[in-house]
Amino acid sequence: MPDDRELPAGVRRYAAIVQYQGAEYCGFQRQKHSPSVQQELESALSYVAASPVTISCAGRTDTAVHASHQVVHFDSAAQRTGYSWVQGANSQLPQSIALIWADQVNKGFHARFSAQSRTYRYVIDNSPTRPAILAKAVTWVKNKLDAAAMQNACQYLLGEQDYSAFRAAGCQSNSAFRNIQSAKIFHCGQLIVFEITANAFLLHMVRNIMGSLLEVGLGRQQPAWIQQLLAGADRCKSAATAAACGLYLVDVEYPDHFGLPQLPKGPVFLPAKLGNISDDSAS
Repeated sequence: MPDDRELPAGVRRYAAIVQYQGAEYCGFQRQKHSPSVQQELESALSYVAASPVTISCAGRTDTAVHASHQVVHFDSAAQRTGYSWVQGANSQLPQSIALIWADQVNKGFHARFSAQSRTYRYVIDNSPTRPAILAKAVTWVKNKLDAAAMQNACQYLLGEQDYSAFRAAGCQSNSAFRNIQSAKIFHCGQLIVFEITANAFLLHMVRNIMGSLLEVGLGRQQPAWIQQLLAGADRCKSAATAAACGLYLVDVEYPDHFGLPQLPKGPVFLPAKLGNISDDSAS
């Protein structure tokens, strides 16, 4: 964990909340031969600081994954207000990336290690014809999904347990244990939204879970199949990975004393309040 002693005199720590549409990027993390969100952000913030800026993020989203609430931090000797960081960086960023908040924070703040939980939403357009306007913003499933069965399956995901069944082969984490605090299915018109909150996630974990929940929703598996997958801890027995285009990082929770703002989860085309499956049995 970083502390005051790690920053040179005159250097300040700043935090920012970032939104991005991930379709045209190789993911958040900088890559040598592909465009990344990190590369664009560092270039824009360096312009505002008039000196090189390196950022750290709360979660390194994958290729084509979006964020309505990614959190980053960076250190700079430049004295800028939050307004100046936001307006200056946004003037240099492509339309697919935008800062929505920035400010100086305690030097002990770390976007990744200070986070208590992360929340993702996976958005499905469950309609007979493919979407055009949101083609790269949602995943299209034309066959009718049983949202109630998917919600029933979510109960088996909760708690601290081994998620090897939903862990990608390239995952470098030392442990497959994570603590899922909440997993819910919501209705929003023809959209079905899966929301999941955990202390942290494994590589492709949300998309792998979503792939298996879709098997339940399509009637190919019973809800208790999710419990069987978790007990078996075998990725080869779970479903294919769901597409990246429906996935959003929508919230990162920190201790209150860091002072980061509480914002609507997003993405922007969803209402502030979503309908629980139990409240929407007529859908």
